[in-house]
This record gives sequence, structure tokens and C-alpha cells, in this order.
Amino acid sequence: MPKDDFASLADSPISPARRAFAIVPSDASPIDPLPKAIYVGAAGNLALRAVDSVAAVTIAVQAGQILPIRASHVLVGGTTATGLVALA
Repeated sequence: MPKDDFASLADSPISPARRAFAIVPSDASPIDPLPKAIYVGAAGNLALRAVDSVAAVTIAVQAGQILPIRASHVLVGGTTATGLVALA
């Protein structure tokens, strides 16, 4: 394992992501762990519910875009963007 000079520092919502994993859209299952941001691989619409929101929103996104949104859900209905990666 490589040396991590920052391992002793506390993680926070504004610090760089330490994990990345594919997001599988789901209307029922939350993203776990909650991401700090979402990377978009291919353009389209992204239907999501933010951590502190009760209602979903749909956002038009571009390929390569990183959205600094702490989303609890990426919904199947309304999501056409693909290659979604959670940055946590």
C-alpha cells in the first residue's frame, strides 16, 4: 500500500473524495455511502433526491461533469445519463 500523507486528517464533505464507485439508479435504494459528488460519464438527464430534500429534481448534465451534490438517491425514472460514479 502506498504511503498516504493525509491519512491522519479528518474526512469532510469538502475534502477530496477517497472512494469512487458506480451508481446503479434505484427508486428505492439509497446511495451507500452518501457521495460528496457525482461524476457523469455520458450526457443526459439525472433525476436525483438530495440528502436533505423530500422532492426529486431532474438536471440536464453533460459528459465529464462533476456535480457537487450530496444525493441520497439517483432515480431510475427520469435518469438517462449513464456512467454515473459516486465520489465519496
